[in-house]
Amino acid sequence: MIGPLTPLVPHFLAFHVLTLALWCAGLIALPLMLSRHDPAISQADYARIRRYTHFAYTLGVTPAAVLAVASGTVLVFLRDAFTPWMFLKLVFVGALVLTHGWVGHTVTLMEETHGLHRPPHPGLQTMATFVPILAILFLVLDKPDFSELRFPHWLSQPQGGQLPFLAPSR
Repeated sequence: MIGPLTPLVPHFLAFHVLTLALWCAGLIALPLMLSRHDPAISQADYARIRRYTHFAYTLGVTPAAVLAVASGTVLVFLRDAFTPWMFLKLVFVGALVLTHGWVGHTVTLMEETHGLHRPPHPGLQTMATFVPILAILFLVLDKPDFSELRFPHWLSQPQGGQLPFLAPSR
């Protein structure tokens, strides 16, 4: 841990948890909001629902996601958390980012194609959100020990080979 910044760790952690909660809540709420896009409703109602989903995604969920990832990155370096469970957690954070992109793509399709595009069932996107959330919670709260996990020799030792392209050098 970096000495002078040690007192800031609880503040970064609280900010990270807050932004992560907003991001995850938004990824759960947006598919439910998108399911309200029904071609049978009036144009005024459709425009109102479209505006709400657009603003929720662009002004709420996406900034919360960026701030959660940024504060989490700072925490990794402040707490020197370069452990196997952290790297596995980052895989699930990547899955959460993919779900975020899928929900955003659905929001965009619903905005641009009035009545021509049906959103996926809200359960699909909600489950795609819940699985990484639960995996991340398990990994963060349990911090499992993966020391008995052995990688193949070719993954853990340099092979002495040359890269198939020229790498930039200083």
